[in-house]
Amino acid sequence: MQVLHLDSSISGDASVSRAMSAAIVAEITRQRTLAGDMVHVTQRDLVAQPVAHLDGPIAAGFRPLGHASSDDTVAREHAISEQLVTQLLASDVIVIGAPMYNFSVASQLKAWMDRVAQPGRTFEYTAQGPAGLAGERSVIIASARGGLYSSGPAAAMDFHEAYLKAFFGFLGIGHVSVVRAELLSKGETLKNESISHATASIAGAVQDHFRN
Repeated sequence: MQVLHLDSSISGDASVSRAMSAAIVAEITRQRTLAGDMVHVTQRDLVAQPVAHLDGPIAAGFRPLGHASSDDTVAREHAISEQLVTQLLASDVIVIGAPMYNFSVASQLKAWMDRVAQPGRTFEYTAQGPAGLAGERSVIIASARGGLYSSGPAAAMDFHEAYLKAFFGFLGIGHVSVVRAELLSKGETLKNESISHATASIAGAVQDHFRN
């Protein structure tokens, strides 16, 4: 089994999403090894190894935009785009540490998403509209949020988990699970309770993910 592990938090060792994503990968490895699978993990820290944001010359490496360039820097970026989409397509499971920043995902994660949404590789245009090509994979999101967005008045501002699910659904990946810690900015008691609950749920969440 191939696992692609992505982190996007800027908080370093203090990051809740990083701790959760690492725990999810460890639990996948434990459970699948017990089931007789060999697990190989490819890890990318999107903060320590940032992906350049999409522009015309970079996008021309996989989209017909007419931005031809022989620049060595652009050629290297095209090679990075190929590496990123190849890593995605080689994976069985993608584990993403995804904190919420300003109601959505980190820009570092968005930059990765823009690179792997490639026509002919992860989706295609058909007479009936776009169709995903990456559906044989699944995703587990380690979601960390400062407030309460899973319910209540702020749920309307959740452009975070909903966006990730919509994006991967566009690529054909409908099997997306979420392990969530929220209320992280609402005092130590609520923060610690949420982290403890999320951590305790990981084993069951991974088991359910592979059962479904």
